[in-house]
Amino acid sequence: MNLAPDADTIIRIAAKGDGVTADGRHIAFSAPLDRLNDQGGLIKGPHHIEPPCRHFQECGGCSLQQLDDISYAQFVTDRVSYALEGQGLEAVILHPPQISNPKSRIRASLRATKLGGQFKLGFSGAGSHRIIDLQQCDVLRPELFDIIAPLRKFLKSLDRRKHDMNIEMTLADQGVDLLITNYEPENLEQRESLSAFAEAAGLARLSIDSGYGPETQWEPAPVTVTLSDTVVSLPHGSFLQPTHDGRDRLVAAMLKTIGDAKLVADLFAGLGTFTLALGQDQKVYAAEGSRDALGALKMAANHSPRQIFCEHRDLYRRPLSPEELNRFGAVILDPPRAGARDQIIQLAQSDVPKICYISCNPASFARDAKQLCEAGYTLEQVWPVGQFLWSTHVEIVSSFSK
Repeated sequence: MNLAPDADTIIRIAAKGDGVTADGRHIAFSAPLDRLNDQGGLIKGPHHIEPPCRHFQECGGCSLQQLDDISYAQFVTDRVSYALEGQGLEAVILHPPQISNPKSRIRASLRATKLGGQFKLGFSGAGSHRIIDLQQCDVLRPELFDIIAPLRKFLKSLDRRKHDMNIEMTLADQGVDLLITNYEPENLEQRESLSAFAEAAGLARLSIDSGYGPETQWEPAPVTVTLSDTVVSLPHGSFLQPTHDGRDRLVAAMLKTIGDAKLVADLFAGLGTFTLALGQDQKVYAAEGSRDALGALKMAANHSPRQIFCEHRDLYRRPLSPEELNRFGAVILDPPRAGARDQIIQLAQSDVPKICYISCNPASFARDAKQLCEAGYTLEQVWPVGQFLWSTHVEIVSSFSK
């Protein structure tokens, strides 16, 4: 990408999505090679395209639909490389990014409210609590988007106006799993209406949470997800990778990193996205802090030919020690956005030969990577993955060796 040098030209996209001019000004909804005119308006350049969604700039779901494929891929790469540079690091190999396709997202969080005579269901507005009534979405799988219209009609009919309702949508093996929070049916008729709606909409499961935890209202068959050809029960609120193609990219990079290590630890294992992808001749120790997720993984492991030992363990309060870690030929860890500072401290003192660190936050990843590199590890390969298309969120798979 050839960048013009003058001060009014956008030369890159910053971490929060604003374009940055050569003299350091931040311009929202701009693209590389856009220019500012004398009045401060934007002259669109060759990488600025027409956003596909009618809600763009209002909806907070996407912030970068004005970028073409080239500049968006460059943004994803830059998010990772700049974070590493900020810690004085550089990967031996930085792979080209993998970007998920439009209409591939398998989970979403929506809000619903009624103000006056208007009922709205959709994402929060950009930088506000205002709800954008969703009439189009170019990131959600069609199965999810097709539920929105009948769901809007049903929720609008509910006699409940105190607080916004939150809706979690997940595409499972059996169809759409729907969780409505901040709603409590008051009588049998209202509960029957929930089941009738779920049946008519063909939902896999409908649950409500009035503040005391999810309560299933409709589930004609046990809800599951398939991970590496293994069927796993899907507890309420379980974490899943947001797209299937992105998940497959993460798994492929993990397998390349781990290689043929015979004894592997999978830390923050969740439902087993990475545990269940390992070979049948590899023994796996899977640690997870969520009892529901671990229970689902353990049940799946009992029906799998793989040798998997599952342990409920809070890796923030009780990380594996160097002595425990040194038994393994490789360690996989996929922590939440805050990273895994305490576990990384222990890993840095270990002799584990291979580490595969998967992250959804370049900043916390770079911080933890610095600790490993200062302890003698080499950051060999990094795979950037853009599963949250047109957003500033970027995921990473990395390979460390000692």
